Parts: sequence; C-alpha cells; structure tokens
Amino acid sequence: MFASGRIFQLFMLLVLCATFMFFIQRAKKGRVSSIRRLAGLDAIEEAVGRATEMGRPVHFSTGFGHYGLTNPSYASQHLAGLSVLGYVSELVAERKATLIASIAHPEMIPLYEDIIKQAYIRRGAPELFKPDTVRFLSSYQLAFAAGVMGLLLKEKVASSVIIGTFMAESLLFSEAGAVAGCLQVAGTANVSQLPFFAGICDYTLIGEDIYAAGAYVSKDPVLVGSIAGQDVGKILAMLLIVLAVAFASLRIGFLTQLLRT
Repeated sequence: MFASGRIFQLFMLLVLCATFMFFIQRAKKGRVSSIRRLAGLDAIEEAVGRATEMGRPVHFSTGFGHYGLTNPSYASQHLAGLSVLGYVSELVAERKATLIASIAHPEMIPLYEDIIKQAYIRRGAPELFKPDTVRFLSSYQLAFAAGVMGLLLKEKVASSVIIGTFMAESLLFSEAGAVAGCLQVAGTANVSQLPFFAGICDYTLIGEDIYAAGAYVSKDPVLVGSIAGQDVGKILAMLLIVLAVAFASLRIGFLTQLLRT
C-alpha cells in the first residue's frame, strides 16, 4: 500500500498536519503565545511617518512573482505581503498620507483595492482612496520593474515597502529606491534575492520573517496557528538531526533504518 522509503515521511506529514490543526484551534480561542515583534515592522511605521512629514507618497509592492496568486510556490509570499499591505494602508490612513501600490498582474487589482479600501474604512478615512492608488504597470517582468523604477523617481516617493515574491526585479527596485532617496523596507522568502535587499535596503525581513510579519499584523488565527505549528515542526526536525548524528556516532542503526522506511 505504501511506497518504500515514504512511510516515515507520511507519518511525519500527518504529525505536522495534526500539529497545525491543534495550534490553529488554540489560536481561534486566543490561547497561542504572541509572535515576537520584528524590527522590520517598527521600520514600516517609521517609513510611513517619514513620508507623512515630507508630504510625499509611500510605495508598496508584493513583487512580480510569476503568475501572481495562481502559482502555489509564490502565492504564500504574495499573501504574506498582502497582510502587510493592510497594515501599511491603516498606517497611511491614520496619518493622512498617500499610498501608491504597484502590481504586475491585472487579476490582483480588485484584491489590492479591497484590502486598501477596507483598511481606510477601518481608520475612518475612506476618502483617501483614489483611482490611481493601485497601479497596474505591466505583466512582463522587466517592463514591470522599469515601471516601478520610473514611478519611484517621478512621484518622488519617500518610502518604499516591498514584501512578497521577488525575482530579478529585486535589485532594480531597491537600487532605484536608493537613487530616489527612499527609506526602504524589503522582504522575501526567495533566498537568491535576499543579498540584494540586505545590501541596499534600510531594513530587510529575511525568509520566514515575512510570514511571521503577515501573521503578526493580521492577527489571523490560521496564520498565527500555522506559525506556531511550523516552529514545532522545526524543533522536531532539529531533534531528529541530533538523534541521527548521535546514533550514527554510536553505530546504532535503528534511526537510520526508521528514516529509510
């Protein structure tokens, strides 16, 4: 019934799924420990405050990310970025600043607009939403990057928050932001693009920090519970590594055989 070498993997998958469900249910009842504050989130408040004082816009983007939300490998990063978008929109509404959100996929226009509008309504400033708040630039990656670069310079953007799925456009975004004098807060789980953000941007959310940030600002029980479940999964993985090394050093083959089942 089961393929050889996959039984233990199936067992661990079931354990992790059960762990996720357990913590999600606890989160729905308000019984999960709070997520630690990330420095990047404080930087977002600083970025919006800076834009307000300068009377210039805040730019936000979740990046290009091939096929938008239709590709599972990139959708999770987009969704984490969208959670942060809601948070940024609320800060912008509180301070009566201006927000410009750039997108590369037209199907995401209603989603962006709804997130921003709802954030403005929650803060009692629905009139701040303008027709050009959400800007579709291009479905082609480099054309989209060129559009954002021009936007940062033309609109004299004071702060840029770029969190989500980024590919080759990461260096172009961040370099143009630096030339424009923006305070930049960036984040992605795409490891190959992190060096560009870390080297150029003022603050960087590294890897899984973007998921923690999305859960922190949204307070969504599913996201918060998932983060707690992931932490448990990491602890289990580290314990298995330590046990495997110890058993191998003692020449005990039990764990090795178990992992191969």
